[in-house]
Amino acid sequence: MRLRDFILTNREDILREWETFARTCAPASITMEGTELRDHVNEMLTVIAEDLKTYQSEFEQAQKSKGHAPDTPESESTAAEEHGAERAESGFTTEQTVAEYRALRASVLRLWTKERGELTAADIDDLIRFNEAIDQAHAESIAEFTEKVENAKEMFLAILGHDLRNPLGAIFTSATFMSETGEMDRTLTLQIAERAKRATQMVGDLLDFTRSRLGRGIPIDREEVDLRTVVHDVADEVVAAHPEGEVQVEEGEAQIGHWDTARITQALTNLVGNAVEHGVSGTTVGIELEGDEEDVAIMIQNRGAISADRLHGIFNPMKLSAKRQESSAHGPTGNLGLGLYIAERIVHAHDGRIEVESAKARGTTFTVHLPRGD
Repeated sequence: MRLRDFILTNREDILREWETFARTCAPASITMEGTELRDHVNEMLTVIAEDLKTYQSEFEQAQKSKGHAPDTPESESTAAEEHGAERAESGFTTEQTVAEYRALRASVLRLWTKERGELTAADIDDLIRFNEAIDQAHAESIAEFTEKVENAKEMFLAILGHDLRNPLGAIFTSATFMSETGEMDRTLTLQIAERAKRATQMVGDLLDFTRSRLGRGIPIDREEVDLRTVVHDVADEVVAAHPEGEVQVEEGEAQIGHWDTARITQALTNLVGNAVEHGVSGTTVGIELEGDEEDVAIMIQNRGAISADRLHGIFNPMKLSAKRQESSAHGPTGNLGLGLYIAERIVHAHDGRIEVESAKARGTTFTVHLPRGD
């Protein structure tokens, strides 16, 4: 069977292997359904198979080998371009997106050569053209991926400047007033302290974001700790920052392990604070702990529901939705929208994971799984 026919006949097996590999691309893949993981690969396989059965001159082959695809109308996007854009939106890294194409190439060739056995001269030509088609799709995806990420970075920097300007402006105004009047005003002093705390938190989040994106990860310093204490402290802190919210901790047995207390507190504060801010007004955010010999699970649940489009890529700091752009500096904490991303990176640094479930009937639950450590 020629390669083009094999691809069309065994499409489902190829798609299944693609989905299995894409599932390993965490944290972006954590909240994604099978159809989202498969994304536009089905259309790409159709394009590749069609390309394999289309006559190609030596000049066209030479052009394609250099990455020059046939011209397409500017208003139309290829399946590969749309895939690259979707992967950027979902929070995949460049390495993960490249690896998907490497895995697709390996999967198709492994399945085909296993069935085909000894290759003929025609098969070698199919093999060359298949690799060119994969390279072309890869190039299209990465070009679109890079453009989306660069646009998101520009928006992120704009939001950073906007968010920092508010607390710094308030500090400057209050300090200038006291300097000019020569009076110490307690209210203004407290406002300066609060705004400085907000600005410091933003800078801290930005530093954590930078560390994680540079590949060094968020550093942790483990010590023995009972998570019950941490959870109660987090609940008290979040309620103090959100007096209108209510957080209820379900009592349980001691959950002792070795974690970085400050970092786990930071991650849980981000998650619980997010649950309070985005939950249904007047309802209670619940926190529950349970564990076995190896792991501890912390469930944080509110009555709000997250739409499918927002759940998709929820840990991606570059996914700047219209709602976040409008509200980033107007909430009670005025943050950069890095809270969920940093929480996930902290949990990842502890060799754990975060799962998310959301539905209108039962609300949203973030479940943090933490190995007890040494």
